[in-house]
Order: sequence, then structure tokens, then C-alpha cells
Amino acid sequence: MKFKINNKYVHWGLTAFVVIAASITFYYLIFHGSNIRNGIKVTMGILMPVVFGLVTAYLLTPILNFMEKRVLIPVCDKFQVKNTPRRKKIIRGIGIMITAFLFVASIYVLISMLVSQIVPSVEGIVANFDSYADNVATWMNQVLEDNPQFGSYISKTLDKVSDQLEDWLNHLIPGTASLIKALSLSFINVVDVLWDFVIGFIISIYVLASKERFAGQTKKVVYALFEKNTANGIIRNFRFTHRTFIGFLSGKIVDSIIIGLLCFIGTTIMQTPYTMLISLIIGVTNIIPFFGPFLGAIPSTILIFVVDPMHPLNCVYFALFALALQQFDGNILGPKILGSSTGLSGFWVIFSITFFGGLFGVVGMIVGVPIFAVFYAAVRSLVNTMLENKKLPSESVQYENVDYIDETGFHETNMEPKPSGKKQKQKDTRKKDGK
Repeated sequence: MKFKINNKYVHWGLTAFVVIAASITFYYLIFHGSNIRNGIKVTMGILMPVVFGLVTAYLLTPILNFMEKRVLIPVCDKFQVKNTPRRKKIIRGIGIMITAFLFVASIYVLISMLVSQIVPSVEGIVANFDSYADNVATWMNQVLEDNPQFGSYISKTLDKVSDQLEDWLNHLIPGTASLIKALSLSFINVVDVLWDFVIGFIISIYVLASKERFAGQTKKVVYALFEKNTANGIIRNFRFTHRTFIGFLSGKIVDSIIIGLLCFIGTTIMQTPYTMLISLIIGVTNIIPFFGPFLGAIPSTILIFVVDPMHPLNCVYFALFALALQQFDGNILGPKILGSSTGLSGFWVIFSITFFGGLFGVVGMIVGVPIFAVFYAAVRSLVNTMLENKKLPSESVQYENVDYIDETGFHETNMEPKPSGKKQKQKDTRKKDGK
């Protein structure tokens, strides 16, 4: 007896299974979400070296591609080396070695710069802390002498703060053991992260060696799971995501390096104290879009004021310089380097930084803009496709003054003010008279 399968019942069965599975998943997310989060946290902790490796390989891929296409392949062609699989392996191996060397060398240069330039600056701040405190105290005494009423208010506030500080220290001393334990755990966590980073760097070399194979396997799975048009759209969207991320991150890093160098030149000309430390703060915080320059300028201005509070104009000059640098970066340098890599307006940039920064901290503030740019582009593409299916234009400008749309086309809102009472009566009278 031949067994026949009714496709209609199979479809119903799969639909029922998906609905039941989704209901169970939703139930566990609502009532057992902590267990799921703990499981995800443990899994991510185990796979963290792999994550570091994939991220490192992704960031190093443009460098490897540049070395192969612009340096190694032209050299092989110049010496007429035959294009064989062995040649490809040799080019890939040499390219990975050069890329890894540049990556390690850049980290070494950064650390050496921090040790040689930033550490002495920090040591100088610590060594001269007493004199800086005396300068601030002298400035405060002068301000209090010139403003007696303000001085009495400050005295009361300082008494209250000193009492609260004394209470806080009394509660802190018994918890010294727990504080030492927390610091020890933090040190262990830092060591674990460094170890995961080293293992991830080794994994990234293997990923770079077979990146075409991994890309081909991923595309094969996509074409196996989806229809051809859907798979083509998925791959096209992944390429757009890649261009957005690489274009934004690489451009922002170059932009921040230039801003840091300009800040170093400007602070050196103005003879600002701790020029290297301030330039590093400005350059690093500039990676964060929009808010970064302000986040770097505020502590730098405070540091300049603490060093010499009797000359507050130095702070004013630096603040004006930082503002001019931010305007130059936002209006001239940034658009030249980044171009239209995100396609977002100023409002959506601030929204993405605020939202993702609240979720993931500093990392979210850095990658929030390209992530939201991809989401924004996906929604825009979906909306434009739906409008095209309805034979409507996709330009937003054409909808600004639209009142309603019917079969005859667009009808704009009447922006002219309605006539007053006398003018309206005159128009009605003229209509009756046939004028």
C-alpha cells in the first residue's frame, strides 16, 4: 500500500508546532528570563576568545586585502610568477604575516607612547598634587574674600560635605576586606580578558587564512535556506552592512588621529600644560560621535584650571580652541573623511548614541551609529518598496504638505489664511451678483 502525504496537513502541523514553540519560548522569556540570561552569559564567556578572533579578523580584513591587491600581487606579476594555487597560498601567508606584524606593532607603539608620554604626565600630576591643591585653595580664599555672602554659603556647604565624607569613611573602613576582594577580582578579570584577546588573535589568523571559504560556506547555507531572490537580498544587505561598518569605523579612527595631532599642535603653541595627555584625551574621546569632543574637553579644561587656577583665561582659551576644533571636525574634516557613510541626520545620530550608549556603555556609543544606520536603511528600503508597489513616490519632500491622496493624485494642505469676516461677506456678495 502506497503511503501519501497530504501537504495541507503537513503545513497545518508545522504551523501548530511553530505556534506552540513560540508560546513556550515567550513564556520562558517572561517568567524565566534570568535563567536564559545566565545561560547566554555563560555561553558568551566560553566563546569570548572566538568572538575576539572573529572581530579581530573582520577589522584586519581590509588591511590584508590591501596588502594582497596593491602590494603582493603586483610584485608577483612584475617578476612573472605564474598564477597557481601555490602562489595564492604564498601571497596569503605573506599577507597575513605583514598584517599581523602591523597589528602587533601598532599596539606596541600605542603602549610605548602611553608609557613614555602619558605615565610621566600622570606622575607629574601626582607629584605636584599638593601644590595644585594649594593653588586651588588660594584661589578659593581670594574668591571668598571678595564675596563674603557667597563665602558663608560655601562654608556651610563644606561643613555638610565634610560630615557626609566622614560618615562615608567610617562605613568604608569596615568594608576594606570586601574592597580588596573586589579589586582582586577586577585584576583577575582584566587578565582573563587579555588572555582571551591573545587566543582570539591566534584564532583570527586561521580565520584570515580561510576567509573566502567561510564566506562561501555562509552563502551556500543562505541559498539553501531561502529562495534565490530572498538570498540575493540577504547577501546584498550584508554587503551594505559591511560597507557601513568598515567605512564608519575606519574613517572615524583616521578622523580622531588627525584631531589628536591638531590638538597637540594647538596646545603646544598655546603652551598648555600636559599637552600629550590632553591631546590623547581629545583624540580618544573624538571616536564617540557628537558627544566625544565635549567629553574630552571637560576633564582637560578642569586639569588646566587645577594646574594654574590664578590664570583662568588659560581655561577659556583652551575651551575656545576645543570648540573651534570640534566645529572644524563636525563641519569640514568629518564630512570629508566619512562622507555619507551612515546617511543619518543629526537627530538620528544623537538618538542612536543615546540609545545604544545606555544599553552597552562606551562601546554602544561608538558602534551605535553604524548599527542604527543599517536598521534605518532597512526600514527605508522596506517603506520605499511598499510605496513603489502602490505606485507612490518615495521622496519624503513630496509628502511634507500633503493633506490627502486619492485617485486623482496629491492634494496639498491650503497654507493661505482664511479671509476675515468683512472680506468674506464681500466675496459672497460678489458671487451672488455674478461678478
